[in-house]
Amino acid sequence: MLHGLALAAKRPEETERDFLGDSANNSSKPMKKNESVQGKDSHSITNEDTKVVENFGTAPIDSIAAFSAGMQESDGNMQSSYQTEACNYAKGRWVADSRRPLYSGLKCKQWLSEMWACRLTQRTDFSFEGYRWKPMNCEMPDFERSTFLRRMQDKTIAFIGDSLGRQQFQSLMCMASGGEDSPEVQNVGKEYGLVKRRGAIRPDGWAYRFPDTNTTILYYWSASLCDLVPLNISDKASDIAMHLDRPPAFMRQFLPRFDVLVLNTGHHWNRGKINGNRWVMYVDGKPNEDKKRAEIGNAKNFTVYSVVRWVDSQLPSHPRLKAFFRTISPRHFFNGDWNTGGTCDNTTPLAGGSEVVQEGSSDLVIDGALKGTKIKILDITALSQLRDEGHISHYSIRGKGNAGINDCLHWCLPGIPDAWNELLVAQI
Repeated sequence: MLHGLALAAKRPEETERDFLGDSANNSSKPMKKNESVQGKDSHSITNEDTKVVENFGTAPIDSIAAFSAGMQESDGNMQSSYQTEACNYAKGRWVADSRRPLYSGLKCKQWLSEMWACRLTQRTDFSFEGYRWKPMNCEMPDFERSTFLRRMQDKTIAFIGDSLGRQQFQSLMCMASGGEDSPEVQNVGKEYGLVKRRGAIRPDGWAYRFPDTNTTILYYWSASLCDLVPLNISDKASDIAMHLDRPPAFMRQFLPRFDVLVLNTGHHWNRGKINGNRWVMYVDGKPNEDKKRAEIGNAKNFTVYSVVRWVDSQLPSHPRLKAFFRTISPRHFFNGDWNTGGTCDNTTPLAGGSEVVQEGSSDLVIDGALKGTKIKILDITALSQLRDEGHISHYSIRGKGNAGINDCLHWCLPGIPDAWNELLVAQI
């Protein structure tokens, strides 16, 4: 238990734009109504990428098959991780619940970015807040923050991924604090090197601790789950080595301190974001020379299998660690993309249905990578696919315009990511 002076935890400063390549104006390929989520996490696609990215559920190169085979041999278990559980949390339906939302989008200013707090925008319809996810054939306990914090006493929960991972982190902070100002919560980012560097828009992540239970919740930005190393540390415009076969240095360094790890990646895997970030693919410590592996879909698959294999190899040395890989969050640009008039203007909840009855995950890459490992799948893709009314859409912070661009990638908070956290807590 920690004692002493509790530092006031300030809400992370945000701008309208996300980390480079993670913003609304760099979104991925448009999705049509009733279209499968498979393969729709790429944009700025060159001809060489199209055949792979159109179906990201396929692991198309030999090295990926080798990764998969190697993991399958570890214990012979060919079932996906969530299928081995007594409860399939991804199969169920959305139900109306007058007790929702779990926190106030007007009051959770300490943790919640303004651009994601739809209560602070011109939006007037908030019916999307009034639903909870009910798994089929099993009971999921209601989230109660004091119970959650007691269960997480002396534990650290780490989210590592892109801005959708940051949304899940902010959601959990609002849920754990009840959306109220909590000056007693400590900002412990310095313990993890999460400090704002000179000239940076924001730090690479945040870490906060609830002192009464010594519960730490942190987020680290790693959109690709690759280790990123500048080729010339003294040159701000240097290209950056994107080590496809090496997990982020942050995760390698701090994994022993984590009790729960939640990974995600997906929407950065497109040519525009990789080029915009000046990322250069590396494998085995040198530039990647395999042209087939350099194709976006293949590079993503290679990385996912690589990081899964590494985390799984670490679990025997960290028996208390529970590791999850969250499946991709669907985007809902209809009738175009972000820059071609694509919108997500629907405000009617569950207009496309309320139930998921399929057995397997819609994210075939993550589902396949986890086969034979002890990493659990946090399968949110299909249930989130039903909630196209829950995105930021064209609404912006009052007094700030967004030039008519629709954000149909990120979610309003409170909103759908709260359900992801309820599923996470239930499986913890």
